[in-house]
Amino acid sequence: MQQDKQYFAHETAVIDEGCVIGEGTRIWHFSHIMSECKIGSKCNIGQNVVVSPGVVLGSNCKIQNNVSIYTGVICEDDVFLGPSMVFTNVVNPRSGVNRRGEYMRTLVKKGASIGANATIVCGHDIGEYAFIGAGAVVTKEVLPYALVVGNPARHIGWMSEFGHRLKFDENNIAECPESHEKYRLENGRVNKI
Repeated sequence: MQQDKQYFAHETAVIDEGCVIGEGTRIWHFSHIMSECKIGSKCNIGQNVVVSPGVVLGSNCKIQNNVSIYTGVICEDDVFLGPSMVFTNVVNPRSGVNRRGEYMRTLVKKGASIGANATIVCGHDIGEYAFIGAGAVVTKEVLPYALVVGNPARHIGWMSEFGHRLKFDENNIAECPESHEKYRLENGRVNKI
């Protein structure tokens, strides 16, 4: 732990000026936290992660190795970003065209999980406790509690806040097998009851 900091940063990590990093956060080997980032408390940022300027991460986010989080991304509390997943921030990038003024926002809401090697195309929000399968390519908004897989990502089910697939009965009620919390499916959306 650095003596004058309330967070840990491995000696190979690069942290630019103007970042705000919360207490208890851990930043591992060869990661680069760029200027003006806001990172909450108790986050874990794995090896070889790039957090671009102005990115916001809430508290208790888990960022696995080799993740790229580009300008325009906001992750709320308790978000999980799997190994080598990536965000984009421009819809139509060209090497010879400067589109820095066209970065789009992507909001990943509380408790969402994004699997290994998934790609999130910019401008599409991820709902609370949504679950993006490994390798999925998200090209549209993902609803709260939705389970999406494939390329392009398609909705195949619903997940509990504990990460279990929900099975709804004839009354459109499901119970999480671990927490015993109940959920209702109504009008194409799931809500905890």
